[in-house]
Amino acid sequence: MVNADFPFRSHFFTTPAGKMHYLDEGQGSPVVMVHGNPTWSYYYRNLVRALSPFHRCLVPDHLGCGLSDKPQPPQYGYSLQERVTDFTNLMNHLDVREKITLVVHDWGGMIGLAWAKELPVEAIERLVIFNTAGFGLPEGMPLPWRLKLGRNTRLGAWLIRSRNLFCLHAANIGTKRKRLDPQVRENLLRPYRSWEDRIAILKFVQTIPLGPQDAGWEIVQAVKQSLNRYRSTPTRIYWGMKDFVFTPEFLAEWRRQLPEAVVQEFADCGHYILEDAAEEIIPDVVKFLEPLRSSS
Repeated sequence: MVNADFPFRSHFFTTPAGKMHYLDEGQGSPVVMVHGNPTWSYYYRNLVRALSPFHRCLVPDHLGCGLSDKPQPPQYGYSLQERVTDFTNLMNHLDVREKITLVVHDWGGMIGLAWAKELPVEAIERLVIFNTAGFGLPEGMPLPWRLKLGRNTRLGAWLIRSRNLFCLHAANIGTKRKRLDPQVRENLLRPYRSWEDRIAILKFVQTIPLGPQDAGWEIVQAVKQSLNRYRSTPTRIYWGMKDFVFTPEFLAEWRRQLPEAVVQEFADCGHYILEDAAEEIIPDVVKFLEPLRSSS
């Protein structure tokens, strides 16, 4: 898909299970943007346009998402460890090792921070955090029922893959300030048109680690323990307070983990915070990154 709304050149990185699509726009200090479920690199399109005149914007689509290949099990297991390995291999391939701004949303928080914790702490010069987690469920908070349905029941799994329930539901309630523009909605949904296309959407839900019995739990714990590395790293947190998954309890945990971060709450915005509040957030991010700006 290349049009006025997504005017970027596609690049591909080959993994053992298939090709990962990514954007590589602009030059200068790298800004790595990591998406979650059920979005793809398209979610960051406006931020890429704003930052690429001054920075190298790198935006991958996880396997099974966006314009990446969508391998079916058992060719690929869609585990958190596989996600982190794929992402790490891509960043190594692109030689992204220093002066990094890491931008994360939804599952992108866990995947991106799992990669970052293996780098020298000074490699991450800025953090930009949108409705996401770098830790497990906040204490005392149950798994939201929408996720529980998809994670733990055959009915939920069937609804996600057969009826595209998760993607459609996210498109319907992901914004709160305003409804998604019809073309934006179509572009967000476009990669997930068939049963096969929706494998990653389901697996992201089914592989949520909730405790020591779950695969990936050790990664969640290690990422949480690594967060104190970033207490002096300049950080901006932009939070939609009406998120149907990443509720204010998650933001409270971020405040505990990164007490020096500058937080902006958006009381009338939802999970798709960059769709709800782009006009406010994007200029602020551009200003935040000005000290890293390259004139090249």
